[in-house]
Amino acid sequence: MSRELLAAMCLVLVIEGLVLFAAPRRWQATMREAVKLSPRMLRLFGAVAMGIGLVALQLVH
Repeated sequence: MSRELLAAMCLVLVIEGLVLFAAPRRWQATMREAVKLSPRMLRLFGAVAMGIGLVALQLVH
């Protein structure tokens, strides 16, 4: 595994932890709403997030 990929994964954990630390009640409310969504809709949101992330990564690099 490359150092850059490992660093990126570590940053994901930092950001996820920051959200949980800073706004735990809001995170819980968001998860309650996410459970109500269909798997298809969750996949769509995931695909859109990946697409935005890839485009942003290309712009940064």
